[in-house]
Amino acid sequence: MILVTGGTGLVGCHLMYHLLTHNRKIVALRRESSNLNPVKKVFKSYTTNYESYLKKIEWIIGDINDIDSISNAFQNIDEVYHCAAFISFESSDLEIMKKINVEGTANMVNCSIDFKVKKFCYVSSIAAIGLSTNEFTDENTEWIKTSNPYSNTKKDAEMEVWRGVHEGLNAVIVNPGVIIGNGFWKRGSGVIFTQVSRGLKYFTTGSTGFVCVTDVVSVMFQLMEKNIFSERFIIIAENLSFEKVFKLISKNLGLAPPTKKAGKLLLFIALFIDYMRSKIKSKKRRLSRSTIESTTSINHYSNSKVLDALNYKFKSIEKSIKETSQHFLDQ
Repeated sequence: MILVTGGTGLVGCHLMYHLLTHNRKIVALRRESSNLNPVKKVFKSYTTNYESYLKKIEWIIGDINDIDSISNAFQNIDEVYHCAAFISFESSDLEIMKKINVEGTANMVNCSIDFKVKKFCYVSSIAAIGLSTNEFTDENTEWIKTSNPYSNTKKDAEMEVWRGVHEGLNAVIVNPGVIIGNGFWKRGSGVIFTQVSRGLKYFTTGSTGFVCVTDVVSVMFQLMEKNIFSERFIIIAENLSFEKVFKLISKNLGLAPPTKKAGKLLLFIALFIDYMRSKIKSKKRRLSRSTIESTTSINHYSNSKVLDALNYKFKSIEKSIKETSQHFLDQ
């Protein structure tokens, strides 16, 4: 039996479908307030027979910060895929990220040890990988604490997994890049599709690693099946500029691409305006210093380790964007 956390999120939804197509039995942990519609939409994007797959999921109401509720979910569990996380680049969200990303992961690790789980896969992020001064960043690049609260909490969460490894847990960590995939248009990379559809005029000057969600879940599954533990793997298909990605999305949505460069100066002016707007209107900020840094920095990541371990062939980002754009248009 397999336990999945974060089953109502992007990776979790696609992972559950992947597991079900491989005849795995799933228990999925969710909060009582969780919306299951995204799960239905993702499954529906794969098959007309989606209802039969949805019925195979055993949902358990619980919270990774509530030991009693997750202990109930761990009954008869052999494998765990821990996908749950709180994603934010706002320093004001630091405490909730510590609670969910770090303490929640510690709870999952502790329960996995207590209930003698055989395999554990943790979904981290390239945000938890150090940035190299060389051409490519890889799994061995030295970590230096950043001003990005999300990066720091994901790194701290990884340390909880490594603690579990030292205590005998068979665990593997994956560090996906920016994940392209359908089903979530108001968060994650889905926001980019939404913004472009509204006539995005500006592009940022940075670059990073991108990957299709189907590749992420396929790699996770293969690492677990091959019993590859005590390792972490960067999962990216390609390193691309945000300008290139924005233009590919625009093309596939049948829209004019953004043509104006948003450099750091312009973005920091926008940051100040956004800050004032949030104070005057008591609304959540849309921009943060961490967001600006991540979208203007030029970072290149190496996927050599996972290619060597699995002999894996990634889907091109151009194809991923084409498929995801079609799902966006069909919604």
